[in-house]
Amino acid sequence: MVRSILLRGSSGPRFACGFYCNGTCDYYLFAVFIVQTNSGSGITSPAIGFPQVVWSANRNNPVRANATLQLTPEGDLVLQDVDGTLVWSTNTSGKSVMGLNMTDTGNLVLFDINKNTVWQSFDHPTDSLLPGQKLVEGQILTPSVSELNWTEGGLFSLFVTGRGLIASIGSNPPQVYYNSTTKGTEEMKDDEITVPVASSAQYMKFGPDGHLRVYQYLLQSGGWKEVADLLTGYLGECDYHMVCGNYGICLNGQCSCPGANIDTDMETCEQACLNTCSCKAALFQYGDNSSSCNCSLPSQLFSLMNNVKKMTLYNSFAFMKVQISLIAQDPTSEATPTSFPSTPLPSGKKTRRSTVILGSSLGAFFSVLLIISIWVILFRKKRDVREDEEDYLDEVPGMPTRFSFQDLKAATENFSRKLGEGGFGSVFEGALGNGTKVAVKRLNGLGQVKKSFLAEVETIGSIHHVNLVRLIGFCAEKSHRLLVYEYMCNGSLDNWIFHKNQELVLDWQSRRKIIIDIAKGLVYLHEDCRQKIVHLDIKPQNILLDGNFNAKVSDFGLSKLIDRDQSQIMTTMRGTPGYMAPEWLSSVITEKVDVYSFGVVVMEMLCGRKNLDRSQPEESMHLLSLFKRKAEEEQLFDLLDKTSEDLQLHAAEAMEVMKVATWCLQSDFARRPSMSVVVKVLEGVMDVEPNLDYSFSTPPPPQMTMVTRKEVE
Repeated sequence: MVRSILLRGSSGPRFACGFYCNGTCDYYLFAVFIVQTNSGSGITSPAIGFPQVVWSANRNNPVRANATLQLTPEGDLVLQDVDGTLVWSTNTSGKSVMGLNMTDTGNLVLFDINKNTVWQSFDHPTDSLLPGQKLVEGQILTPSVSELNWTEGGLFSLFVTGRGLIASIGSNPPQVYYNSTTKGTEEMKDDEITVPVASSAQYMKFGPDGHLRVYQYLLQSGGWKEVADLLTGYLGECDYHMVCGNYGICLNGQCSCPGANIDTDMETCEQACLNTCSCKAALFQYGDNSSSCNCSLPSQLFSLMNNVKKMTLYNSFAFMKVQISLIAQDPTSEATPTSFPSTPLPSGKKTRRSTVILGSSLGAFFSVLLIISIWVILFRKKRDVREDEEDYLDEVPGMPTRFSFQDLKAATENFSRKLGEGGFGSVFEGALGNGTKVAVKRLNGLGQVKKSFLAEVETIGSIHHVNLVRLIGFCAEKSHRLLVYEYMCNGSLDNWIFHKNQELVLDWQSRRKIIIDIAKGLVYLHEDCRQKIVHLDIKPQNILLDGNFNAKVSDFGLSKLIDRDQSQIMTTMRGTPGYMAPEWLSSVITEKVDVYSFGVVVMEMLCGRKNLDRSQPEESMHLLSLFKRKAEEEQLFDLLDKTSEDLQLHAAEAMEVMKVATWCLQSDFARRPSMSVVVKVLEGVMDVEPNLDYSFSTPPPPQMTMVTRKEVE
């Protein structure tokens, strides 16, 4: 059912934009879809399969009847639910947007006074592509849960990397089932895919089953028909991981249950799986004419393929791990030690002396042999772990560019231009071969560096948001671990709010925008990613500013990925003294620890000082303690940054934002708002909760933090 519509073109299948529902019409999507129109550009009785949704703004958050779409005076296209809740936005405020246009190709465009594109739906694909639309590096197609449930879900993803087009399933680690660099196609190029132009309406859709199909409207039958299954042309039906569900076996397109394990002598591969907690099966493969073999230990299994036709090329075996009950040992049984044949020895001191010498020699020999063996095992393990880590990163969906160490050494002029230094390494200014300025973080240390590096690459390697610093690339080469970010010319927020330079003073509007930018970045991490991401180290040093003072959250070295069905997790203490929520003392955390840190940062921005400032008198050293006292005395105005005249002129607005910070700093994390609610309050859609508690709990002691920070999980 269509509630409102914007049409382009004359009669026949045409693109439309508006609110559309599927089923009971309790909820709606703001979407672009294909409809059948008459000569008056009106919708006719739906033809077979009409309409077809090809893009939607709110697939994960449908709205109710009477929701509104508004192009604000600031140039932001905003979707609000019937109760005024902000559901979706193009985040284009301040970009001189003059109007909205729906192109004949199905592209929804925001343009400026010069007709230049400011934002377009083609840059934010969901599960479909249209003729002329390209899937480029950094964009991901994610299927809906089903044909009737349009919520983003399922396990599959389709994306482009520097190595080509990749289709994978989101197991741990992700398993690639299509790679254009190894398949080689004419339709799919290594850096883009393009929907061919057709005489009638046509679109490409990535389905919940992992297939990439092209659909075309046939005038003769008046309906939609699948005209191509692009990946299946190079894959068989059995190559799709979920074609037979979990653990099923696929043979010639038919599914069957797995039989008993084959009795083989592949003990090493089988034992490796038994010794690895996360392993679900051992997959062993070897060629008839080769001594080399391949043992794979997946932590998650999907459909298996019966490769009986390929048995002439190689042999393969699968060992599945199943749970069995423990059988108690017979207490009467005794282990029989290994015995060696004995030879009568002559008596006497000489014999005993020889025996001692021989025993000592053998003992020394075996001791040395044991030490060498242990060293070799540890060395190989360390090497294998490093190689596994490097190989693993290549399989993570949406990974950015991989650089060699020599590339980054040249880009940074041998790391000669240092921009700053953090807890895990130093940051250097650099320039890539195409002239793009970058910031290169070189990690130093041992175990904690590996964990920080993996956390950062996995967290922001495949996510993109205007308020998150973009990870351009990385280097994982031998002992070198480097991260390449977009260059932020105005540096970190602490340089602008702690008055290290009296000339760097932000006006009120800049501060307010930065606060909103930080909040939107955290909303994306907490609510809009497939896995909830808790940053765990929000502070001014980790907020970077570009040339237009747009704020972006950076430094994800301590971040934690949390499954959507987890409300809280146990973890070791991590973070920075002064910004850590009181619940860290119990080691039970939620995303509300970021909300607390955000509240501290907002207070620092409003007051122009650090939360813990040892240059202040003892009674004013702790900002939150001073905040509580001023609240009791009803003198909160005294806290506002007096170095900014503009802030003083907007004191009333600043005091309202201070209430938001107070809400975020509640000792009981359940009373703190979510970051999406914070954004709504800052944008004037909602009000701050009344009866706030100003008795803030004392955060964890710094000395405890400094020790546990090195123990990042």
